[in-house]
Amino acid sequence: MLAPPSDVEAPLARPGLVPTLFKLWPYLWPNGRRDLQTRVFLAFGLLLVAKGVTMVTPFTFKWATDGLVAVSKAGTNAGVPASVWGAPLLLTAAYGASRMLQALLTQVRDGLFAKVAMHAVRKLAQRTFEHMHALSLRYHLQRKTGGLTRVLERGRAGIEELSRLFVLQLIPTIVEFCLVIGILAWQFDWLYSATVVVMVAVYLVYTYRATEWRIEIRRQMNESDTDANVRAVDSLLNYETVKYFGAESRETSRYDKSMARFEAASTETYTSLAVLNSGQAIIFSLGMSVVMLLAARDIMAGRTSIGSFVLVNAMLVQLYIPLNFMGMIYREIKQALIDIDDMFRILDQHPEIEDVPSAPALAVGPGEVRFENVHFAYNPERPILRGIDFTVQAGRTVAVVGPSGAGKSTISRLLFRFYEPGRGRILIDGQDIAGVQQASLRAAIGMVPQDTVLFNDTIGYNIRYGRWEAGGTEVAEAARLAQVDGFIRILPEGYDTPVGERGLKLSGGEKQRVAIARTILKSPPILVLDEATSALDSFTEREIQDALDGVSRGRTTIVIAHRLSTVIGADEIIVLDAGLIVERGTHDALLAHHGIYAAMWDRQRRAAEARETLEKTEAVEGPSLRLTMAG
Repeated sequence: MLAPPSDVEAPLARPGLVPTLFKLWPYLWPNGRRDLQTRVFLAFGLLLVAKGVTMVTPFTFKWATDGLVAVSKAGTNAGVPASVWGAPLLLTAAYGASRMLQALLTQVRDGLFAKVAMHAVRKLAQRTFEHMHALSLRYHLQRKTGGLTRVLERGRAGIEELSRLFVLQLIPTIVEFCLVIGILAWQFDWLYSATVVVMVAVYLVYTYRATEWRIEIRRQMNESDTDANVRAVDSLLNYETVKYFGAESRETSRYDKSMARFEAASTETYTSLAVLNSGQAIIFSLGMSVVMLLAARDIMAGRTSIGSFVLVNAMLVQLYIPLNFMGMIYREIKQALIDIDDMFRILDQHPEIEDVPSAPALAVGPGEVRFENVHFAYNPERPILRGIDFTVQAGRTVAVVGPSGAGKSTISRLLFRFYEPGRGRILIDGQDIAGVQQASLRAAIGMVPQDTVLFNDTIGYNIRYGRWEAGGTEVAEAARLAQVDGFIRILPEGYDTPVGERGLKLSGGEKQRVAIARTILKSPPILVLDEATSALDSFTEREIQDALDGVSRGRTTIVIAHRLSTVIGADEIIVLDAGLIVERGTHDALLAHHGIYAAMWDRQRRAAEARETLEKTEAVEGPSLRLTMAG
């Protein structure tokens, strides 16, 4: 059995930066993509060149300052020709040019690496999306669909964020820090380097601790924000219910309580940010002050020039800019690692149902379906099917009926191989479906479910989903056979009419006809009708039933039904109760048996007669009678 999903487990141990980068590397360095690999080389090359220019920039400032000081001293003693000012002016221009070159190289580097990062995002998201469809039904029933899409969405953003922050900010900052330490040791002495190392170490430790503190505060803020949003959406979705019970003030009060928590958490978030920023500024300023004092001491001792004072200042100011983002970088990288890990955890899930190695495709013949001693339980403590045996001969119709919880719909799920039987076999044309390719098995079976869900696209798209390569004429013919073509033709946009999310712009009967048309277009040899009309009114049910009878004609059909009136014409009716076949036979034979089926038929017949009587009475006395009777 599949392991419980990660969102219901105990807190997970998350991998670090290096293991995650190791997993990401095949996507950042894709085999066979020399163009992307070249971009990685060029991006890192430009990174080093840009940092080299970054280190040269303070030197041009130093040289220009020393030149200006020298010219200034010379000018106080005697007249200085204008040509003497040329060198300082050129060095000043070089300083400006180096800053522009530094910015240009950084932007080109970022642009080069962007395609590498976004290709990694695309390929990993594609693989995860494909894997989600490969996972078994049990996994999806245990997870919230919205949660899975959020994992996919956050994972995509996490890959982009991690590659951008790590490659384009963290690595350059580390390189720049090493260069600054080396230059200070080379140009001055070890005290300068030691001071900067200590300052950066204290700065990073403080940033880490303050950021960890702030992450918890932000978590509380996000939770209160989510809670307020959930309350708002829930209240607005139930707008009519709120009005029915005059609960506007209560709903407003509930929403305001959530917003009050959000206000308090948000205030604390901004306060903590001020603490983080001020602490960082104080630590860096103290370190810079010490270094500047060392430089002033050396200037006064004649060991260095005034330009060196400018040099150390410019180098540390340049270093402060990326250091100032360390808290944000740490927080975002940490969140990106969590989001990417969630995506990789989905990829690490193995489908419960997998094709056996070298499984052949199902060789579809006449379409005979046989269940042999099939046992099944979703949980071992609660068996659903207990030794089910029946055969649906090719081109015949077998109906499966019984009370709720008897295991009727489980039969269709096992036939589609969403689950494996605990014991027994399911055969199609003598082939055990456990030994054939799932794709070929499902291609041979058509399904019209009770709850038809359509894609948020057009009617034509939803019908063509049955066989994507079908032409317009074939789609229209399938719609005609499903008795939905006339309805489509009177729509202004025809087959291009959007159906809305889950098909909510269509009525239940219209959605069901579209589902029937989709199955007709697929043209499968085996058909499963799973409570296909139970959610419809009696008039619509009769119309849909006519369409279903046409679809099932000549096909091997399994009808799973609650309303017994829809299975009267079945070649055989199987009655399930508590996972066992308790009765079987034709409609007339089962009525004559006076067993469970006959009792169910009698109850449903009386209920139908009561409905018809009420409808006739309403036609004469008006609909107010229903309210009187209900009261």
